[in-house]
Amino acid sequence: MSHTQAQKDKTTAALSSVLAAVGLTSFKIIVGILTNSLGILAEAAHSALDLVAALMTLFAVRMADKPADKEHNFGHGKIENLSALFETVLLLATSAWIIYEAVNRLFFKKAEVEISVWSFIVMGTSIAIDYTRSRILYRAAKKYNSQALEADALHFSTDIWSSTVVILGLIGLTLARYIPGLNWMSEADAIAALVVALIVIYVSGELGWRTISALLDTAPDGMTEKIIAKVRRMKGVHDCHAVRIRPSGARWFVDLHVTMDGARTLNETHAITERIEKRVHELLPNSDVTVHVEPLEMAET
Repeated sequence: MSHTQAQKDKTTAALSSVLAAVGLTSFKIIVGILTNSLGILAEAAHSALDLVAALMTLFAVRMADKPADKEHNFGHGKIENLSALFETVLLLATSAWIIYEAVNRLFFKKAEVEISVWSFIVMGTSIAIDYTRSRILYRAAKKYNSQALEADALHFSTDIWSSTVVILGLIGLTLARYIPGLNWMSEADAIAALVVALIVIYVSGELGWRTISALLDTAPDGMTEKIIAKVRRMKGVHDCHAVRIRPSGARWFVDLHVTMDGARTLNETHAITERIEKRVHELLPNSDVTVHVEPLEMAET
């Protein structure tokens, strides 16, 4: 598949996420204000950050595919990682606000929540849209190995669970009003908001850890050993060592040293290095591989 087609597919997936976030955020804010539901307002704030994150992802996938230049010799892939880090910070800030408001309502300031059919409609719509866009993003992320799209997909898939929690909170409030003995469920809305915040913190923590690992050039667990083992088994290769792997957005940069018979011709050596690159690509698709060849005779001295 051409680079242009890949860029178009990733941009389309990111743009669909932006449009969905705009609609959901507006819908939740309106219903949340009209019903005074903290759970729905918490989800509205969450969706507003989803919108910011989706815009960042759209920007990131467009910029990350720019070719390397004099100032960025390894390309612009790290923009995807920075986008994910920015999204993490926003999510944690929102979680802090939700927790503050929920604790305030539980212990210091009581608030009446108006339950209407619109409360359930907006959250049901949210679940349907989040399910659809998370599937679109997951497919594009897997197809093009895009960390930014994968982070968005993970984010929106967890939104389904948080929206479900809010619906349960609204059901609890409804039961508390109409069934004697269930008054303790009157705080279900604020408790649901707390659960939403904890879900967001959990997802943010996972995303933040992965993002920091990528920015620190952390190699995939066990990948160095896999590359060494695979290359060492190749005909014409005596040893493989000094393997270095660094991520950059959806791409990987791999450097490795191999020892070969110094009596081989340049054409023979080049042919073997080409096969080595193919073997590494089988383990790490979309990688840029540099092979440094050392003569066996020199390595043994």
